[in-house]
Amino acid sequence: MNLGYSEAEKRFRAEVRQWLRENLPADPRPLDGPESVAFDLAWQRKQYDGGWAGINWPKEYGGLGLSFSQQLIWHEEYARANAPQIGSLFPACNHAGPTLILRGSEAQKAFHLPRILRGESVWCQGFSEPNSGSDLASLRTKGVVDGDQLVVTGQKVWTSYAQHADYQELLVRTNPDAPKHNGITWVICDMKLPGITVRPILSMAGEYHCNEVFYDDVRIPLSNVVGEIDDGWQVAMCTLSLERGQSFIARQIVLEHKVRKLIDLARATPSAHGIGMALDDGDFAQRLATLQSEVSALKSMTYIAVSQAQRQEMPGPEGSMIALYYSELAQRVFRMSMEVMGPAGLEIRSHDDWNWEFLNSFKFTITGGTAQIRRNIIGERVLGLPR
Repeated sequence: MNLGYSEAEKRFRAEVRQWLRENLPADPRPLDGPESVAFDLAWQRKQYDGGWAGINWPKEYGGLGLSFSQQLIWHEEYARANAPQIGSLFPACNHAGPTLILRGSEAQKAFHLPRILRGESVWCQGFSEPNSGSDLASLRTKGVVDGDQLVVTGQKVWTSYAQHADYQELLVRTNPDAPKHNGITWVICDMKLPGITVRPILSMAGEYHCNEVFYDDVRIPLSNVVGEIDDGWQVAMCTLSLERGQSFIARQIVLEHKVRKLIDLARATPSAHGIGMALDDGDFAQRLATLQSEVSALKSMTYIAVSQAQRQEMPGPEGSMIALYYSELAQRVFRMSMEVMGPAGLEIRSHDDWNWEFLNSFKFTITGGTAQIRRNIIGERVLGLPR
């Protein structure tokens, strides 16, 4: 991989930097609720109107059709500018939309992709169930074909942003007699359909991020099926590969900036021993240096992933290595921030607060596949080890 940037890419970086400097929202993103969603949609619309939405999405659906390298530059400058988190648009922009690009019908892409880029629709992911989290293929929410409709009954859980979502990427079992990986269907579910009940769940970080979702004879048009009936496992693997790989790129870059801020925090915070600053503590300094080395290694892994993405349509299982390393490293970073701060910052005011980041980081080794599941994927699909 060529680690240098071309003159055109350098000009692109300068344009991105200038636009972000001139257009960042003046107010911070609200912590939770409809206000945070309205903020996300308005900011996405502003990016779209400015010509910066969907950097590497196809032009025919509203994207810019640029390279993954330019997408990486956008993420780097976005983090550098301390721009708002993507929030409620994460499922739509990072795995629902890209899944439709790879596996959706022309009608599905033409309808949904421009709406996502314009900030007109929020998506959620209906994969996990109360007894089907890590073993996703054991899901039991059923879909029965009735004429030109799929009638869905069952329950999903840990569904991020379901209470605000317009659409859902939903997995249902359509053939109970088939082997469990073969009888699943991936379908677009309109969250406003009759028979859907959403119950928000309060997280330890103090927000209603996740939800339970119940389906009582919900009728979904068969035209909403992505791929084929009973072939949803292959589509789901595409979605999960995106979620575990490319969708983490922005988070990885942000984490590098967080470590720099953590070092500045340690430089400005009095030591718990009452002598000098936290950074003067030899143990703290050594551990911070280790974290800085680790985020540098993560950055190298990100560059490799971007290089591979430019040569293959479908993300490979290597994304699980990045997702695993990121999730455990992020927890170490934010745990360290609590040690540096001590009791000084207990009140959560925004998503930029260290204590909110610390509480939120506990989910990283669970969501999108537990750390144990990711290790299995790495062992079996990357290293070729026996099951």
